[in-house]
Amino acid sequence: MYTASLFEAKKVVFSLEVFPPKKDTSVNVIYNTLLGLRGLPADFISVTYGAGGSPAQREKTCEIASLIRSTYHIEPVAHLTCVNSDREEIRQTLAKLRENGICNILALRGDRTPGVEPKTDFLHASDLARFIREEDPSFNLLGACYPEGHFESDSLEEDIDHLKLKIENGVSHLITQLFFDNNSFYRFLELARGRGVNVPVEAGIMPIVKKSQIERTVTMCGASVPPKLATIISRYADNPAALMDAGIFYATEQIMDLLENGVQGIHLYTMNNVEVAKRISDNIENIIAAKNA
Repeated sequence: MYTASLFEAKKVVFSLEVFPPKKDTSVNVIYNTLLGLRGLPADFISVTYGAGGSPAQREKTCEIASLIRSTYHIEPVAHLTCVNSDREEIRQTLAKLRENGICNILALRGDRTPGVEPKTDFLHASDLARFIREEDPSFNLLGACYPEGHFESDSLEEDIDHLKLKIENGVSHLITQLFFDNNSFYRFLELARGRGVNVPVEAGIMPIVKKSQIERTVTMCGASVPPKLATIISRYADNPAALMDAGIFYATEQIMDLLENGVQGIHLYTMNNVEVAKRISDNIENIIAAKNA
């Protein structure tokens, strides 16, 4: 099933993101994660793609996406980056995905790897989207968007213009980068709709349950941290159990506000943490079900 079709059947879509293990020796970790997530009311699960974009990483993404489809009977979305790939490598990946019955692709440029000269066949995610659409229009394409603007754009307005190009090139469904201030999302959505972005937009939510997430993930993506969340982190940074509870509470409040304000979907960045995913899902499952009734 194409993910875009989910929004025709439901008022609110709920999805999860997992990532492949970085080391082959830890491959069982992702299987245990998927087993733990089994039974959650996810409409689809996306599988990330390593920053380097090596053939081994492509294989892992495809393997896990195939497992989600064949074993857990949930629709998978395979991330696909292009910054370190040429056309032939992308063709090979598309063939592999096609062979495994995977029809949904999140088309991304990907982060540049320090010390690695990027390839030049695809300069932007919109270039990748256009290429996939021309190679095989049977794929359904998703794209990323940035409520606070991509760090390489001069303004949010300019970033939305780039977003429109992705849609013109075949993207039918958007997932936001993580954010912690819902007002940023509402401002972005109002501006995007006003500039002709009319495809479904899912809000990407990452519960902050570990101090390392702020030091690594949040700093890397550039999301602003509102005073309320900053206070939580400061107060409970040295108390892991309390920080987990407080982070889940903050994320739940954030999701509840989004749901009450008509968000089309919630995409939960699980960080492969089954406990967090389950607790968030339990907190919002009945609310989403009521919205979809």
